[in-house]
Amino acid sequence: MNDTASIVSRVWSFCHTLRDDGVSYGDYLEQLTYLLFLKMADEYGRIYKKDVGIPEEYSWESLKSRKGADLEAHYITLLRSLGKQKGMIGQIFVKSQNQIQDPAKLFKIIHMIDAENWVMMGADVKGDIYEGLLEKNAEDVKSGAGQYFTPRSLIRAMVECVRPEPLKAIADPACGTGGFFLAAYDFLVREYSLDKEQKKFLKNQTFFGNEIVANTRRLALMNCFLHNIGEITGESAISPNDALIADTGDRYDYVLTNPPFGKKSSITITNGLGKQEKEDLRYNRQDFWATTSNKQLNFVQHVRTMLKTNGQAAVVVPDNVLFEGGAGETVRRKLLDNTDLHTILRLPTGIFYAQGVKANVIFFDNKPAAKEPWTREVWFYDFRTNIHFTKKKNLMTYQDLKDFIACYNPGNRHQRKETWSEDNPDGRWRRFTYDEIIARDKTSLDIFWIRDESLADLDNLPDPDVLAEEIVENLEAGAQSFRRIMESINGR
Repeated sequence: MNDTASIVSRVWSFCHTLRDDGVSYGDYLEQLTYLLFLKMADEYGRIYKKDVGIPEEYSWESLKSRKGADLEAHYITLLRSLGKQKGMIGQIFVKSQNQIQDPAKLFKIIHMIDAENWVMMGADVKGDIYEGLLEKNAEDVKSGAGQYFTPRSLIRAMVECVRPEPLKAIADPACGTGGFFLAAYDFLVREYSLDKEQKKFLKNQTFFGNEIVANTRRLALMNCFLHNIGEITGESAISPNDALIADTGDRYDYVLTNPPFGKKSSITITNGLGKQEKEDLRYNRQDFWATTSNKQLNFVQHVRTMLKTNGQAAVVVPDNVLFEGGAGETVRRKLLDNTDLHTILRLPTGIFYAQGVKANVIFFDNKPAAKEPWTREVWFYDFRTNIHFTKKKNLMTYQDLKDFIACYNPGNRHQRKETWSEDNPDGRWRRFTYDEIIARDKTSLDIFWIRDESLADLDNLPDPDVLAEEIVENLEAGAQSFRRIMESINGR
């Protein structure tokens, strides 16, 4: 652990130096990704006597042997050339650029990385180092990287509830930096004594994802690779394609995902006057229940398509998916009828790096076609009312979610007990029947029942910083709602 902390400390000391040169956390992390991959490829090739697919003229040794302007020029050429390679190498280096303009600092980073033996280092140690870097990057609000970073405590809780099994496929159509894959990997390794066949399947055939942002995709690939997922000489398991464009025909046992925030999908076009403007992007797919530009509703529909019969899904969605009319109501009704939508976790505010996000996790199991609705009842856990977290002083931890996991009862979710009752109106775990939900206006799933103490007890208000953060969250959410209304009025 001390060695890990020492390496992290050294890695970040360079970041602070580079910040003075205008290099952001994200840019620094990208350069570390390129250099780490090259160093590990060099070690892997020497230790296992294998050709890792990197031309000798662009090897790790070719970087180590240069200094000054010669190093900078060679590094730029190396990045451009490796971006044209096939497989994982090409995906790691695609559209790569040198962001470190001072050759002396680039030289120091290269030799800092060269001082460690990365391949022989434990996957958990390498993983902890890189995950720490990703979280630090997510905290850098200006970069916007936080939108790709789901709280690891929430991811772990979702995986604990779904409980994936060996020799089954797991997908994430908006995988960001790969957090769900790593949590599922850790769960499978921890909970099962895997044999040789299962370990091979886990490494190479378990995980499949999509990530359209090139920089984020390379971070995901590196994150997975450092956690022992995928081969250095293999193909990328993370596609650069927009998952919503079409049904690929591939089906998975589990889908765990937090699709990107933001309501509408859009494309930029050039109009008749030569000016660029945004146009709503509607995915016209036969397998979708409703045609809409609402990105979140499209992801929910796509996730259902991706599942095998009896496949399981856990999806983070914003509040509007639970109450919006029109296409939203259609999707909710179809979801209730065609899948077993059994659990909804109402998430607290202040847990995401993106401001103004009010979100939930919906858990549903896919089912074969049937005359009767598959959903008999939906269990709700209100983890929002009277609960306050912030990203700095009061972080949400895995321990905070253990009561929800216990109520979910992953071992046998058909044996659950409500904590809510007439005698305990503040119980957070409550069941609603299919008929009760269908009778609600627009089949709304935005259900809450616990009294908000801050509205009734002025002597028991949260700390000022928590209140301030909640005010910002509500203002951001309100601004987004007004923006959508303006877009609707203006036809944009």
